Amino acid sequence: MSLLQVENLSHTFPDKKLYENASFDLYKGEHMGVVGQNGAGKSTLIKILTGEVIPDKGVIHWQPNLNIGHLDQHAKVNGHYSIYDYLCTAFASLFEMEAKMTQLYEESAVSGDNNQLMQAVAYQEQLEANDFYLIDSKIQKIASGLGIDAIGLDRIIQELSGGQRAKVILAKLLLEQPNVLLLDEPTNFLDKEHVEWLAEFLLSFKGAFIVVSHDDAFLEKISSCICNIELGTVKKYHGTYSDFVRQKEHLQEDYIRQYRTQQRQIEKTEEYIRKNIAGVNSKIAKGRRKQLDRVERMAPPTFTQKPTIHFQELSLQAQTVLTVNGLEVGYDVSLLPKLNFSVAGGEKLVITGFNGIGKSTLLKTLVGVIPKIAGSFRFSEQIKMGYYEQDAKWENGSQTPIQIISDAYPRMNKREIFGHLAQCGVKDKHVTQEIQSLSGGEQAKVRLCRLVLSPCNFLILDEPTNHLDADAKEALQQALVAFEGSVILVSHEASFYRDLADRIFNIEI
Repeated sequence: MSLLQVENLSHTFPDKKLYENASFDLYKGEHMGVVGQNGAGKSTLIKILTGEVIPDKGVIHWQPNLNIGHLDQHAKVNGHYSIYDYLCTAFASLFEMEAKMTQLYEESAVSGDNNQLMQAVAYQEQLEANDFYLIDSKIQKIASGLGIDAIGLDRIIQELSGGQRAKVILAKLLLEQPNVLLLDEPTNFLDKEHVEWLAEFLLSFKGAFIVVSHDDAFLEKISSCICNIELGTVKKYHGTYSDFVRQKEHLQEDYIRQYRTQQRQIEKTEEYIRKNIAGVNSKIAKGRRKQLDRVERMAPPTFTQKPTIHFQELSLQAQTVLTVNGLEVGYDVSLLPKLNFSVAGGEKLVITGFNGIGKSTLLKTLVGVIPKIAGSFRFSEQIKMGYYEQDAKWENGSQTPIQIISDAYPRMNKREIFGHLAQCGVKDKHVTQEIQSLSGGEQAKVRLCRLVLSPCNFLILDEPTNHLDADAKEALQQALVAFEGSVILVSHEASFYRDLADRIFNIEI
């Protein structure tokens, strides 16, 4: 019997159809990865499964009495808790049982009531059976695996960055050991070593899980099946991620053949109708038009339209383009030891280090968003910088992508803007929507478009692959390889930066 049955699922947004009559099952112990292009409906599917979004049609049936754990990075958390105290709430029922046990032991010692004593003993046996006395070691193991111990378990949650907070919420979820895990992009706020640890944890997880991710290597390690959201369908493939890719390529080739055959048949029929609708064969032509109206038309194969990203480069002759001496970065206090490094002309420097250590703060200091605490840094006078911020906020969320690019480049006409957005993978139907209504990946592509149109010779990029689908990620990787200027890249995806990095600078406290 399946843990989850999804039957005839249909859901439509005002501008697009996400799924139509989609069905799939999740079975006990199954490890499912969910993939699809940006905006296909991956996060919406998770929201439907949790009941946060009600679908237009279809049945979502969970097996009764399941404990379902959902990674909600925006969940309300008591900010006054320390990290340790918050993680302890994963065992709240056991701590309540311990309090009852202690009270019963104390009362039985005074009253001599044997029934109270026996109840206390029963509670103690339950606590031991649930490894209550190993809670500290469990917390330490998860905290170490996700890099939370480096933050400090005594840190107050309201002091944490967004990435650190999300990591703590994930840790609590893993400690709870639910029957089913629902995780939406869990690697976006994790560094390489922590992604590897999470993969190993999920591999040994005895329950089932559904994980949305754009990290191919991560999915390859953890998945026993893949659900692909494409062309309004949700299709389940059995096997690893690489097995899915091979199967999908064959199916895509077949789909393209069928689509082209149907298009030729439609064009042939329409041509016949145009020529004969008013002639002696009018009755036949009208009959064919009725037949054509009843044809279920295949959606255009969007997977043939891949992004092509090209940065507008300015020449760069300087041998050293950035020099950093004794630089201290932070807000009230320095987050890192004094930094000393330089970047050569044309060099691609990748900065790594655990989440929350201060990589984004370093980049914000270099681009002038926040002031330095001490030390110095100097860019060459030739430098024209392009900066991609990890989680930039839109000044006006009701603007459309066309308006955003038009405001940044007012001399461009609409046709040119459409073309540039399309090259970055933004679909035509999304360019006139409010930016705040688009998925994280679609918004990231708009920000990339704004960046690539700005002539530069030094790129500073903070986790640019977060939220990007595989095609957009590949296009960005190729663009960075081709870019002849200097690059500072913060990324947790080794598979993305491995072939383009000239040097890797691992920041450690």
